[in-house]
Amino acid sequence: MPPTDTRRSLAESHSSVSLPVGAGRWRRFLAFAGPGYLVAVGYMDPGNWATDIAGGSAFGYTLLSVILLSNLMAIVLQALAARLGVAAGLDLAQACRAHFPRSVSLVLWLLCEIAIVACDLAEVLGTAIALKLLFGLPLVWGVIVTAVDVFLILALQRFGFRRLEAFIIALLAIIAACFAFELALARPDAGAILRGLVPTSEIVTNPAMLYIAIGILGATVMPHNLYLHSSIVQTRAFDRDGIGRREAARMATVDGTVALGLAFFINAAILILAAATFHTAGRTDVAEIEEAYRLLAPSLGVGAASVVFAVALLASGQNSTVTGTLAGQIVMEGFLELRLPSWLRRLITRMLAIVPAVLVVGAAGDSGATRLLVLSQVILSLQLPFAVVPLVWFTGSRRIMGDFASPRWLAALAWTVAAVIIVLNATLLYGML
Repeated sequence: MPPTDTRRSLAESHSSVSLPVGAGRWRRFLAFAGPGYLVAVGYMDPGNWATDIAGGSAFGYTLLSVILLSNLMAIVLQALAARLGVAAGLDLAQACRAHFPRSVSLVLWLLCEIAIVACDLAEVLGTAIALKLLFGLPLVWGVIVTAVDVFLILALQRFGFRRLEAFIIALLAIIAACFAFELALARPDAGAILRGLVPTSEIVTNPAMLYIAIGILGATVMPHNLYLHSSIVQTRAFDRDGIGRREAARMATVDGTVALGLAFFINAAILILAAATFHTAGRTDVAEIEEAYRLLAPSLGVGAASVVFAVALLASGQNSTVTGTLAGQIVMEGFLELRLPSWLRRLITRMLAIVPAVLVVGAAGDSGATRLLVLSQVILSLQLPFAVVPLVWFTGSRRIMGDFASPRWLAALAWTVAAVIIVLNATLLYGML
């Protein structure tokens, strides 16, 4: 049964987006579309840039298969998250609090908060790097300036959830256009791209490649996105009867799949750009965003190439800021039933990211920023099982989901995805130890 009013996820936005009555399927789909793009933002945040650039520069097109497999896993998991929100009327955090012992729920909350801070760290560093590249602002000052974006979020939320979605989609369009421009200049090898989409055993046997591969997995399949998606699908004012929920679940799945297709294009474009521009020229050591920025213009022979790259990075950082704020709010409210003003919640999360960023940049210089970006993605990957396993279990339970419980084939596929994630993370931990 859906929760009572006092337990609604994102209560201020719950059922706030009306749906056209008696409209055709296309108009109905457009009314449902939006949450998938907020989720897709997390799959192309600045953390992706560091891992994709490092992977493309060092190993060419080989790790494209990791991006593809990660994206397919993300589609399955996000479909389950949307299904949970629509059918059970609970976001993932609320479901954990309702069905797990309090001690377990608190541990899961703490792990999720760590993941959100790691994600926010990537946003802070990515935005600061973009400000430095575009305006020459020192990296430490750029990190501090990112605290101001709290007011951007507050301003956007005042205009309603649909306007927030429109802002996100506009920035996504800018990012996609920027990389379409870059790829047109780079002219990558189409045959090499196709070969790169096929997995090879070297990805697992080469420790350096495996580290980047798991970083890509962490940057692609984001644990806090599962909490986010299960909540924001409830912003639609669909009928809570069987037919209404079935339509909402179907529309949310299509919306998420299309949006994650865009995320795949952008992630793949970053790696392809690095492979075509740096790896083929023998520059296998390009692992930092700033170095890629400096080399793009001379390598591609067009001065605007570097500027366009930095503009896309800035748009990516700002987009991720919005969704990170919502995810943090959903997690805190869902696990703890604690409601803080959105500006306070955002400021707390941002400060937890700013402090380590300032310390690392101050101690290790600008070169430490990219290493911290890659590490943040590995941390995210290590948190994944603690979000994925509860999600798969909840959505496979008829007691929780009723007739919307995952059929056997979907449950088997979801548990396979969870097993792959756990094995990869265990392999990374073993290698690090």
